[in-house]
Amino acid sequence: MYQIITYLTFNGNCREAMEFYRGCIGGELDVQTISETPEGEKFPDDLKNLVVNASLKKGNILLMGTDLRDEDLVNGNTVSILVESEDEYIIKKYYKNLEKGGSPIHPLKKNHWGGLSGELTDKYGHHWLFHCKRREE
Repeated sequence: MYQIITYLTFNGNCREAMEFYRGCIGGELDVQTISETPEGEKFPDDLKNLVVNASLKKGNILLMGTDLRDEDLVNGNTVSILVESEDEYIIKKYYKNLEKGGSPIHPLKKNHWGGLSGELTDKYGHHWLFHCKRREE
């Protein structure tokens, strides 16, 4: 199984926005902050409450988000296309295909939760995120 997910980037107010969306459409909201990651203690205190990953699920709806405190964050570059799969072959294939003529931002690599992730900007300027879930054994 694989799917394309809407992934939103916020400037420090991801939790607030995702709680608003939950109030609008309902569903189950899961939020992880920087402090809750394995490397969380290494970050300055003013960054620890920023959201690393939020997901709002209701039926076939999946809305995801994160915080990015960056002056380059403007309305228009805050939406990404996330391709998610449990199949590493699919993720690697799509990444390789979409990278042609584009710019890799983070090459595909294993992440701290055991999955595979990466990101790139395609040749048309669209931002893509890739995530391969770790299969439960």
